[in-house]
Amino acid sequence: MKVKEKYLSFYYAKQPEVADPVIDPKKTALLLVDLQKEFVSREIGDAEKLKAAGDWERWLPFYDRLEQVVVPNNKRLLDVFRANGMTVSYGRIACLREDGEDRSPVQKSEGWNGMLVHIDSEGAQIVDELKPMKNEIVVNKTTDSVTTGTNYLQLLQFMGIETVVVTGIVTDQCVASTVRGLADAGLKVICVEDACAAACMELHEAELKIMSVIYCDVLTTEETVALIQQSIGRAE
Repeated sequence: MKVKEKYLSFYYAKQPEVADPVIDPKKTALLLVDLQKEFVSREIGDAEKLKAAGDWERWLPFYDRLEQVVVPNNKRLLDVFRANGMTVSYGRIACLREDGEDRSPVQKSEGWNGMLVHIDSEGAQIVDELKPMKNEIVVNKTTDSVTTGTNYLQLLQFMGIETVVVTGIVTDQCVASTVRGLADAGLKVICVEDACAAACMELHEAELKIMSVIYCDVLTTEETVALIQQSIGRAE
């Protein structure tokens, strides 16, 4: 596979060709990261705070991308995984105590990454378009990475998962931390570029460029769906 030029980092400038990603449907899981109302909704959570702070206009492109690109592409991936009986999982930020004392220090910090989302709050719920179905796994975390401080890696091991298709928000924080955690644990990772978003496209593309090849293959939704369909065709 030829690495997309915009995601070809300094480290791999002399190695633009890498092995084609391979998917075994029975050993592949989809992981949606933090696509919950607190961060996606235009009415509650972060959006409400941004409006109160007079910073809403600056963030509009992010919310537009979520609504027009990221959520629809995640829905498409969900439909494909579900139609083929493949594993679907979610990671979400959700603390167990109302005062948030069980959060990691980074989520107790001041600024953008400081957040308190209780597990029973509306903000903790996955957005309606992508709502989990019966037998789909939801992992709660108070960290950036879905693999840190949770049993997610153990669950993947128990289910025989070898490849994880990662989507969600934000690309340069929770998505990136999760991709690295999965890769360090020995899993193959596909990060779906148009099913993720960062605060701005500059950060989004910069993080994907850093992670590409080293930690994951960066594919589009269309490329990921085609890869799954090809794998299922070969299995039949």
